[in-house]
Amino acid sequence: MHQTPAQPQPEVAVHDREIESLAEFDAVLAAHGTLARYRVQAVDLTDRTDVLLTTDTAEAVFLGCPMSDEAAAAVRVSGALVFPPVPDLPFDPYRAFVYTPGELFDGLGEGYEATPDARSYAWFQRSRADGDIFASMLRSVHDDAVSDALDELLAGARVVGVMGGHAMARGTAEYAGAARLGRDLARAGLTVATGGGPGAMEAANLGAYAAPFDDGMLEEALRLLAKTPSFRPSVADWARAAFEVRERWPDGGPSVGIPTWFYGHEPPNAFAAHIAKYFANATREDGLLARSTAGVVFLPGAAGTVQEIFDNATPNYYESRGEPTPMVLVDEAHWSERLPAWQLLTSLAQDRPMASRIALVDRIEQAAETLKRLSIQ
Repeated sequence: MHQTPAQPQPEVAVHDREIESLAEFDAVLAAHGTLARYRVQAVDLTDRTDVLLTTDTAEAVFLGCPMSDEAAAAVRVSGALVFPPVPDLPFDPYRAFVYTPGELFDGLGEGYEATPDARSYAWFQRSRADGDIFASMLRSVHDDAVSDALDELLAGARVVGVMGGHAMARGTAEYAGAARLGRDLARAGLTVATGGGPGAMEAANLGAYAAPFDDGMLEEALRLLAKTPSFRPSVADWARAAFEVRERWPDGGPSVGIPTWFYGHEPPNAFAAHIAKYFANATREDGLLARSTAGVVFLPGAAGTVQEIFDNATPNYYESRGEPTPMVLVDEAHWSERLPAWQLLTSLAQDRPMASRIALVDRIEQAAETLKRLSIQ
């Protein structure tokens, strides 16, 4: 009997082959009638058994997709790879999107320890101590999935990083200044990205959240937050204060937080609309700086911020990511006397293109305009 040769599938861009929601799954089938070579990521397919039994899934990959045993067997026979969901984890290693504050803080009413964020940190501590290779693999798969989701989220965005320490307390002039900086940057059309934690990071994310509102909103929010200055002694009280602000002023401006469970004592802040949380701190730090394509503002900080300055300076020095991006250090006394990073940075930059892209300013109010000036040099 004569058989018609199989027609080759047209080439499709890698990201166009990713299916990340049930609606997208249905749309792909309606448009193309095949799942061959697609990657289906963390989509619940328990109600799509009939479709999976009758659709071509050759060379498809199903990552953490719940499906019936019958469907799983059928797609494997068809030539697909199936990585089933991993039971009893407080996180999904195959997740298709970055986190939201509501997702990480779900269950906060029962105390911070009940939230997915706290439970994921507890799992991390246990699995790291055990040295289990399977747990290590799950952490790596999770972090790679988060990076993929973050790249998709930020495609085409002009991202400015705001770096600073977690110790900056709500209710201080420094915190208010960092919040106004975040608002200024967001109003200039930039996507604010921070380390996603408390202190200066929260302040910058808060400022971006406040950007669509009138100036009085931020001043009132700062007053409300000052009643709970720190995440110590109670993360739950600190987080609830942020969610109260969000409830009073819903639909604030978007920004990105990129925290890590490596620093589990520092909870993520609730003002970043998009939270890319990692297990591996090195992956998180490099990814945050690499994605800050419009430059970085460094607020006063300690060892972590010093490390970030030179992690950012190195690709600018070698131009390994293209043209150097702007670097603005804030607080002359801090960066030239207490922690004299400025002198080393200027020595490195001497006679190199990055020299015109670095600046030290004394006041945080100067940072946004200085960043703009360095961007056009």
